[in-house]
Amino acid sequence: MRPIRFLVLALCLAACTPRGTMVVVPPETVEGTINRVFVGSTRGLESTGVFGGGRSEEMRFARYDVAVPPDRAPGEIKYARPRSANVTTDFVTTGQRIYSADADFRSDLREALAQNGREAIIFVHGFNTTFTEGLYRIAQLKHDLEVPGVALHYSWPSAAEPLGYVYDRDSVMFARDGLQSLMREAIAAGATRVTLVAHSMGSFLTMEVLRDVALRDGAIMPQLRGVVLISPDIDVEVFRSQAKDIGTLPQPFLIFGSDRDRVLRLSALITGQRGRLGSLDNVDQLSDLEVTYLDVGAFSQGSGHFVPGTSPGLIRLLSRISDVDTAFGNDAAGRPGLLPGVILTARSATRIILTPVAEITGDALN
Repeated sequence: MRPIRFLVLALCLAACTPRGTMVVVPPETVEGTINRVFVGSTRGLESTGVFGGGRSEEMRFARYDVAVPPDRAPGEIKYARPRSANVTTDFVTTGQRIYSADADFRSDLREALAQNGREAIIFVHGFNTTFTEGLYRIAQLKHDLEVPGVALHYSWPSAAEPLGYVYDRDSVMFARDGLQSLMREAIAAGATRVTLVAHSMGSFLTMEVLRDVALRDGAIMPQLRGVVLISPDIDVEVFRSQAKDIGTLPQPFLIFGSDRDRVLRLSALITGQRGRLGSLDNVDQLSDLEVTYLDVGAFSQGSGHFVPGTSPGLIRLLSRISDVDTAFGNDAAGRPGLLPGVILTARSATRIILTPVAEITGDALN
């Protein structure tokens, strides 16, 4: 009975947490950096003009300008209250456009890509996420990690409810074509380098889409130059099956995980499955796959479910790695100075246990 009581308590506490909502202000009133995010969504568009948690068979495209406030710690997102936004501390939106024609979306995206080296990063949110929470998260990641290129967000229909796990898992299957469509739109608009970054249950969605593409086309798109899975909520055996169908995995293929991830413990309890991909304590089960597993447990705080995006210390560390391909790819084992910690290999897989090291910044990183 103890695990059940723990589950109920965790869900009740999550239900009491205020949810992120969007507040739109004039751009001339903000003090921070404005980040433009292009969006593809299979969420239902509500009468208020905001994407909700319902499912839509129509793929919609949009564009949002998100202001990252200057007075905040790396990884922190504070949501503004209607009519009382503090632009020095709160994330706000300064512009938005929902496209009535796909061609207009592609035209604007093509222009943005041409101005940013034709690089695109596509973020796929996880379980229990509102539209605004996912949108602001990629704006925060792009800003804090100084990610180059154009930011795109695939917003799939999440119930945004702690008790909506089954709904969200079904939505993942519903939303596969939408993510594939956004990837192809980015490439059609001129992206020559696409990186997929997925969190939690969004990692399962991402793997399913890559599997579908590989099975249908014989290989994934050559423009896909990297995949990052953060706290992936995937059964390890399912992941292995997906990877087998994909064939050659995009490189670099990075997995951020921790056995201190409390949310994945709950996921394992709900699903009755052990061995979530994002909570491994070794990579023996992945030894025949060319992946790099970055163990971020030393930086874990709170639920420990989004450490690379919320830990100031880890953000400072990652932002100092200028070449992700070199640091995290095939040469990772030969570049330990960039990644302080213990490097372990099991055939093709590499596990790097990251540790806070004062030498990187001159102070502690946790």
